[in-house]
Amino acid sequence: MRPNYVEIKTQEQLAEVLAGPIDVPLRRLAFHSIDLRQQAEAALAHKYSQCIFLSCQMPHGLKRMFTDSLVFPDMGELFRFQTELYTAETLYDGYEVGKPETLSKSFDGRVYKHYLERGKQSTDIKETLARTLHDHSISNSLHHFLDDYREQDIIGVMGGHGMLRTDAHYRQIAQISKQLTEKGKLMISGGGPGAMEATHLGAWMAGRSLEELDEALALISQVPSFSDSLWLDSAFQIREKFPQTQGYKSLGIPTWLYGHEPSTPLATHIAKYFDNSIREDGILTIAKGGIIFTPGSAGTLQEIFQDAVQNHYMSFGYASPMVFMDKDYWQSEVPVYPLIQGLVSKGRYKNLILAISDDCDEIVEEIMSFTPPCGTV
Repeated sequence: MRPNYVEIKTQEQLAEVLAGPIDVPLRRLAFHSIDLRQQAEAALAHKYSQCIFLSCQMPHGLKRMFTDSLVFPDMGELFRFQTELYTAETLYDGYEVGKPETLSKSFDGRVYKHYLERGKQSTDIKETLARTLHDHSISNSLHHFLDDYREQDIIGVMGGHGMLRTDAHYRQIAQISKQLTEKGKLMISGGGPGAMEATHLGAWMAGRSLEELDEALALISQVPSFSDSLWLDSAFQIREKFPQTQGYKSLGIPTWLYGHEPSTPLATHIAKYFDNSIREDGILTIAKGGIIFTPGSAGTLQEIFQDAVQNHYMSFGYASPMVFMDKDYWQSEVPVYPLIQGLVSKGRYKNLILAISDDCDEIVEEIMSFTPPCGTV
């Protein structure tokens, strides 16, 4: 088996590589957005084999040192090949709290405007290639980020984007997410408003008291809906009033396809995609510790059955818990739970691990009690 590529993302890593012997070609290295001109003399002294250069700045003559390497130049778009996941600071660079009109001037706002102008389903080959390279870089950064976690410790939350901050479910989700984060779980969501934001608020408040969580909820609930122009500001106020000091993390995975729904800045790490299909499937794929389904509509329903299929076939080695929050909603108002139970009893679905509850502690216990089969991780 061929060795994996070694990724070079900083000038320090580049200097270390270039300090090696020049009589042996540098082999299977992936250079990410590096300015090799800063170390031009050393870079030109080497030969390169099976290397990849992604959006790098290169000294004149370097390509003559290649035998079978690949060069992907900067595509000249607003967005670049990412060497790490977005954060609230990088995604909202240019946004001024207190001036909601500046959202359009932020990095996120400018990319979304570009996305709409070029077309959500662009047919321009340069545009589609640039988007594909961007999304590939996000997936690559995401995988590196997840290397710090056991796969059974990654928990997804699915639910409606329209859920108000004043909704009782919003508080429940935040409390569950807070508890699970404190127990070592990485909480992930679609990274938008509603149930998704509640997930990240809870993770953000991990390590603090329930009284502080209620204080944060009282503050953020003054702007109930993401349609309010101050929705983003109120989330930034939470970040300022309750600074993240204990290293707790959470992961939001939003998409510019739904760019009218702002990405929550309460997620410490943000994997934002152009391609929603990659993003949506990715959430279900990486949440191997289980998924909590909270009240939602069409999108949440799609995710339930998509997850059920994945668990039925044990597509990634084993089935993970499917935990439904709110008995009345999932058994009566939207009776998905009895439908799935019936399909399980008829053998239409196999391997599913199902639970339903109204109690936050019970839901946390369902997630914490799950242990993947021996030999699968």
